[in-house]
Amino acid sequence: MLIDLADAEPGTAGGKAAALARLLEAGLPVPPGFVVPVSAYEQAVAGLDLPGTGAVRALPGLSPALTDEVARALTRVTGDGYVAVRSSATGEDTAEATAAGQHDTFLGVRGPAQVADAVRGCWASLWSERAVEYRRRQAAADAPAIAVLVQRLVDADVAGVMFTGADVRVEASWGLGESVVGGRVTPDSWTVSGGTVTRRTLGTKRTRVDRDHARVITRDVEPADRARFCLTDEEVTRLARIGRGTADLLGGPQDIEWAITGSRLWILQARPVTSPLPAGTTAAADPAGEGTGTVRTGVPGSPGCAVGPVRVVRGPGDFGRVRSGDVLVCRTTDPAWTPLFGVVAAVVTETGGLLSHAAIVARELGLPAVLALEDATTVLPEGATAEVDGSTGQVALLAPDMRKGPSEIREAPGQQPIRKCAARDSNPGPAD
Repeated sequence: MLIDLADAEPGTAGGKAAALARLLEAGLPVPPGFVVPVSAYEQAVAGLDLPGTGAVRALPGLSPALTDEVARALTRVTGDGYVAVRSSATGEDTAEATAAGQHDTFLGVRGPAQVADAVRGCWASLWSERAVEYRRRQAAADAPAIAVLVQRLVDADVAGVMFTGADVRVEASWGLGESVVGGRVTPDSWTVSGGTVTRRTLGTKRTRVDRDHARVITRDVEPADRARFCLTDEEVTRLARIGRGTADLLGGPQDIEWAITGSRLWILQARPVTSPLPAGTTAAADPAGEGTGTVRTGVPGSPGCAVGPVRVVRGPGDFGRVRSGDVLVCRTTDPAWTPLFGVVAAVVTETGGLLSHAAIVARELGLPAVLALEDATTVLPEGATAEVDGSTGQVALLAPDMRKGPSEIREAPGQQPIRKCAARDSNPGPAD
């Protein structure tokens, strides 16, 4: 029943695995692996009343016969090594929707029993609150189904994401790519135009994610490594060349996850770019999180402008305080926070890059976002009125006599209208 990664096709193995199969066929560096196909999921859920919580809990695991097949495939692919287990759903990694970060990924998995548990975890994540809400926001019509991709784990020295287009945007940090895609750090970033690096920005990179035997751990980055770029310009231009080749092969701009171990580069994922980057992304964040008067500047993450009361959220325990039209202010966002994206007017984070999962989803949903505004949870007071411009990266605190009338109303099903901001005068007067 298992499918070798090189033979993956969209209908049986999902979009993620199928794209990697095309890259393998072209001779590009993709870690070897295999796919637990859609049909295995369909057999497992047959007769279950999904998405009911009880049905998800009752979701069975792999059959003994399939687990034995997994054991043989692991020996062929990795010997006794570690693997990454991730979703390859039928509605994910398409030109319309990425489902970035909406399904669970398991790293540092070893042996057939652990892989079987991780496969079941990927199946169940198709019905998580965040995945269901994401599909609702995307108005997905087809019933979801999921294949699961099992690949040799790359213990990365450096990893990240690149977006291809007229220019190539590269973001990277030390260790596994979870730091970058999960928005846990503000990564180093580069812009490549033609074959030349035309812009580079040093990120903060305070922590890194690595495999420690069967565990995936987060640890501090040494101060000297925080203060230097994690890639050379030569490595960045090499990445950009491979990225452009991948885009040519797959027929359009691509969102590519990659990893480097030693001097070897691996492509871990390639999917269509669903939303362009904000035009103002060449603007650098103010590292002190300060600006002129009440205006502070971060990195433009998702275009658009909105006004609302600041709601500082430090974790899931604060979710219940979030109200329609709030400006969500947090250190970083996790994919589990996606349901909040359907409620709030805008998002401001202290860490993260343009190519993180949260930023990608914000752009897909049309939610203004400003990233990497240091100390945002401190300098933006709870309950204050903030104007968030995701096109310029500016966040302004508005006094009562600085508030302008609405310039546009955005309405979503089940929501109160959200007031988007009008253009601010440089020296605003009384309200109209």
